[in-house]
Amino acid sequence: MVICDRLRELRESKNLSQGDIEKRTGLFRCYISRVENGHTVPAVETLEKFARALEVPLYQLFYDGEEPPQLPNLLKRKTSDEIVWGSKGKSDVPSQAAKMPQQSGRQRP
Repeated sequence: MVICDRLRELRESKNLSQGDIEKRTGLFRCYISRVENGHTVPAVETLEKFARALEVPLYQLFYDGEEPPQLPNLLKRKTSDEIVWGSKGKSDVPSQAAKMPQQSGRQRP
């Protein structure tokens, strides 16, 4: 579903005019028209204004069900306790002197 069609559908289902949305959001009616006709892609902040004006949660601008969509099973991410690298500070890192090979002979000037 295209966001412009969804915005128009929600507005018309609530019997609101573009002028009503203009008053509720502070956006110009001509801008609202451009968004609804697909000539302008609104920013997330603007979509939040539309959602408040239409009295719907933001997700309903993208999804037409009554309940939020179920999230798919995503891979479990490691917690900060499970991440080994850098979690123990200096005690986990060997000293630089132990890493450097022993130099023999002359030192460079």
